[in-house]
Amino acid sequence: MTSSALRKELFQLSTAEKLELVEELWDNIATEATERESEPFPLIDAQRRELRRRVQELDDHPERSRPWDEVRERLWTRSRA
Repeated sequence: MTSSALRKELFQLSTAEKLELVEELWDNIATEATERESEPFPLIDAQRRELRRRVQELDDHPERSRPWDEVRERLWTRSRA
């Protein structure tokens, strides 16, 4: 199958199927990048500090966290309202 034929097939997927594919592709990219490099997506210092702050906040207050399925549903509901 050629690249253009594959793209044509992909664009015929439903929105849900496309989102699932995007998630799978992103996970695959992240996994491959991590295997090749110690820091596959380099952060600037400000991003690194913010990430550390958020992780610390989660460690300090785990009750504030929500499962991804719940967050995703809330976002989808909000974006469709």
